[in-house]
Amino acid sequence: MTSHFYRPAEGHRLPHDPFNAIVGPRPIGWIGTLSPAGVRNLAPYSFFNAFSYKPPLIGFSSTTRKHTALNAELSGEFTWNLVTRPLAEQMNATSTTADLDEFVASGLEAADSVDISAPRVAASPVSFECRVSDMIPLRGADGHASTGVLTIGEVIAVHIDEAMIPEGIYQTALAQPVLRAGGPSAYFEILAEGRFDLVRPR
Repeated sequence: MTSHFYRPAEGHRLPHDPFNAIVGPRPIGWIGTLSPAGVRNLAPYSFFNAFSYKPPLIGFSSTTRKHTALNAELSGEFTWNLVTRPLAEQMNATSTTADLDEFVASGLEAADSVDISAPRVAASPVSFECRVSDMIPLRGADGHASTGVLTIGEVIAVHIDEAMIPEGIYQTALAQPVLRAGGPSAYFEILAEGRFDLVRPR
């Protein structure tokens, strides 16, 4: 095997940085927030994941404290909304950095949350209501701070379309979830035929 070796600090020497493609596909954090002035914000984050069962924690990383991270910090809350194949184009429309209401700009209907003020995506089959538990400034191994921040929230309420839980078991592929892949435009959809099962050894 011939390896392409590089040190990220010195550049990857490829047409596109492969880091995002190698660590992937990645779940999308479609995050809804409300500004102190009451302006709704909705944005997708490809650096997103779940971190804990008890308490249930999820988090998203932002390159700067822009609208979403700042709103979450100031309000102490946010929603996560599942991106599905039917919603992919509208999700992409919410990736704008313009100062506007992304629900209006993308033609998405907002739904009220039950326990927090941040808006949900009405058409999304799964939404989490979250309260911010931590905001961690990101830094390199040398200790130098980057502009990025990791926002972690505790899931305090969950909304699931009952069609996604036949016989009480959530079926991942039924929702047609979309994941972010490498390159400037690549995404993947989870399909039922891609499933396989493994039993953990005792």
